[in-house]
Amino acid sequence: MEETNFNENKLKHLELIQGVITRMAGNLFYLRGWVITLVAGVLALLSQISGDVLPFLLVILVMIISWIYDGYFLSLERMYRDLYNKVRKLNAKDVDFSMDVTEFQKYKKNTIFFCMLSSTLLFFYAPLIACAIYLVVNAN
Repeated sequence: MEETNFNENKLKHLELIQGVITRMAGNLFYLRGWVITLVAGVLALLSQISGDVLPFLLVILVMIISWIYDGYFLSLERMYRDLYNKVRKLNAKDVDFSMDVTEFQKYKKNTIFFCMLSSTLLFFYAPLIACAIYLVVNAN
């Protein structure tokens, strides 16, 4: 009977962690959707304005800030995946329901900068920023 409670506790802890991972993935998805909508709309409007590059530079700044924010969410998601793997391997009686991920911050793959350079974020943001820079350079 007591072993069943330990197994249920482990399962509940894994479900809590999986819920956080799911929210982080959802945040990444929604952030990218808003960035595309915002950037496409603003760049379309600004392409009609000639001579003033300041609005384009502000759009580039917004994209870079969004890229950093996206890297932050991916970093958190990776740390919670590491926590999930740790809890998955724990003995059921050692489950303490901790959601602390600070021990996983030391891993290079979990840093914000490294996450920003992941293929999923790099291939999303780099072309957007390149297009905006092209418009700044060719603005007359």
